[in-house]
Amino acid sequence: MLLRAAVMACVLLAVVAVLTGCTAAAPVPSGGSAPAPSAPSAPSAPSAPPAPSASSSPGGVTKVLVIVVENHSFDQMRAQMPYTFGLATTFGYATRYTAIRHPSLPNYVALVGGQTYGIADDGGPSANAIRSGMSVFGQAIAAGRTAALFAEGMPGNCALANGGDRYVVKHNPWAYFAAERSLCTRFDVPIENLAATIATGTLPTVGMVVPNLCNDAHDCPLGTADAWIRGWMEKLFAGPDWASGHLAVLITADENDDSPGNTVLTVVVHPSQAAHVVATPLSHYSVTRLLEDVAGAPHLFGAASAPSLSTAFALPIGAAH
Repeated sequence: MLLRAAVMACVLLAVVAVLTGCTAAAPVPSGGSAPAPSAPSAPSAPSAPPAPSASSSPGGVTKVLVIVVENHSFDQMRAQMPYTFGLATTFGYATRYTAIRHPSLPNYVALVGGQTYGIADDGGPSANAIRSGMSVFGQAIAAGRTAALFAEGMPGNCALANGGDRYVVKHNPWAYFAAERSLCTRFDVPIENLAATIATGTLPTVGMVVPNLCNDAHDCPLGTADAWIRGWMEKLFAGPDWASGHLAVLITADENDDSPGNTVLTVVVHPSQAAHVVATPLSHYSVTRLLEDVAGAPHLFGAASAPSLSTAFALPIGAAH
């Protein structure tokens, strides 16, 4: 009997040991960590960060930055620039915005001068010098405001000839206003100056950004231009001028691809805009007018009769400073 009891006790102790071993956690070596799961799930692909949404309390616009791409129609830009068109649908865009004519240079001059000054080709400043006219840049400075043009690839301030990294002077309209050459030499600068200007909240009242021949989609795909715009817009969204609610960014094209109508996509990015689609007929002269309104300057030539972009988008104009 004693022997049988001892055997039964041993059996019970063995069963308890087995059960305890099944439920206890595996020991972790000293100074180590628990083993990883044997079949970890694959991480999901990162998603693109969304553009900032419209603010409920935007400030009045006291600074405008115009970014110009090249030679593509509204439909091409909408289909091939997903980030830029995402900004359009988040903020606002115009469906009936037209360039002035072909080729490039007359459109750039029209944007900042209110007329083409009879220019009908892409010749340099020596052939197409505007000797007595005033640009919106000069107007802003004369009114006590600030102005700047940031040109990618430009080898030096206000370069009057092609060179550098795919820089072409026909996309730098300030270089053609001979009477403002001293101002151009000071404030028409390589794009390397732009990042610090954004970071310090010192963007000008009237500003323009012109990419080089690749990043403006002249020589490279629209997707390249879209990625380039995204890089700069992310910097702008992180800067104090955007945070203040006083910065508006316009993205447009100088002209379309020679298809009928010369219609281009024009995007208005400002906290006052929320999925705002505007069907008012607008043009480059509407941008001239907006820049002058923000600078507190009189309207030049075609800008005087152009439909108001600020009215069309209900864009609040703040007190210029």
